[in-house]
Amino acid sequence: MTTVKPGVHLCGSVLLADAETVFRAIATALDGRVRRIPDGERDDCVVWQLPKLVANPDLQLSPPPSPEYGPSLRVRPKPGVDPASVTFPLLGYAAAAFDSWRVFSRLRADGVIAPDVRFQVSLPTPMAVIAAFVGTHHAELEAAYEARLLAELDEILAVIPPADLAVQWDTAVEFAVFDGVFPAWFGTDYPSRLAETVTRLVRLGAAVPSDVELGYHLCYGDFEHKHFVEPADTSRLAAVAGQVAAGLGRRLDWVHMPVPRDRTDYAYFAPLADLSLPAETALFLGLVHATDGLDGARARIDAARTTVKTFGIATECGMGRRQAEQIPGLLDLHAAVADLL
Repeated sequence: MTTVKPGVHLCGSVLLADAETVFRAIATALDGRVRRIPDGERDDCVVWQLPKLVANPDLQLSPPPSPEYGPSLRVRPKPGVDPASVTFPLLGYAAAAFDSWRVFSRLRADGVIAPDVRFQVSLPTPMAVIAAFVGTHHAELEAAYEARLLAELDEILAVIPPADLAVQWDTAVEFAVFDGVFPAWFGTDYPSRLAETVTRLVRLGAAVPSDVELGYHLCYGDFEHKHFVEPADTSRLAAVAGQVAAGLGRRLDWVHMPVPRDRTDYAYFAPLADLSLPAETALFLGLVHATDGLDGARARIDAARTTVKTFGIATECGMGRRQAEQIPGLLDLHAAVADLL
């Protein structure tokens, strides 16, 4: 194995046959270019949590709003159920991490994965599930879901050694809340919602021990390969990233931001000029798009460099919605784009 150099970040899901196939494909295609490998092959982001909410005995289906982004199902507490009393059973994140960790650690011991590459667990923020799939009593159910999610994080931390682990908080639905695509149960305008969002993200980051790597994947959605809304520029991404970094009180290892395929202009990247990240925080820009390949990535790199000089590369979101036969070529494209840097 070669020495790992910064360059490529993988946001999350890589939809191949199983975790071992995923790990072997990444270790081969991106050898020396990744510091972390995400934990396996789950797809559909948080959609797999919806059946768990529907099965909760304290919840029932409720009419969804219209028009919709994502699945058209919502839940709410059943009549007579105190929303503050609702609890969530196992969510499945710890179990999935343990299954993948066993494969990862074996492959690393066998020399397939480099010894200094960490195992990355990507977790959704509670807001992602609550805003997308809950119809009423969002605040109470957010608190309950967060408690269960942090309990599963604690279970992960108890099994996987800190020096081997990286935790990423997937932060997407927050940006849909800013634009009114999903309901907001906090704040009355963008500034107040931003402050509430940062408070939540800092709290989640503080739950990760300092000897575990920590990062945030900021996103505008990828359901059916479409954004919630098209971002005008990186101003809201930069605001979240900068305020979280300032409020954490612990090391922030990376921040990832999306770059839409058609944004090869200075204006999109201009707000990053005012973004102040700690020296140890890597910025990854999701400028790799399968549809326009190396030439498109080169154009977006050139545009980004008008504002930021040092960054790594990624796709806008995870690869869980890609067909399996597309994955090898997309991983090879990551390697080629990283070499441009």
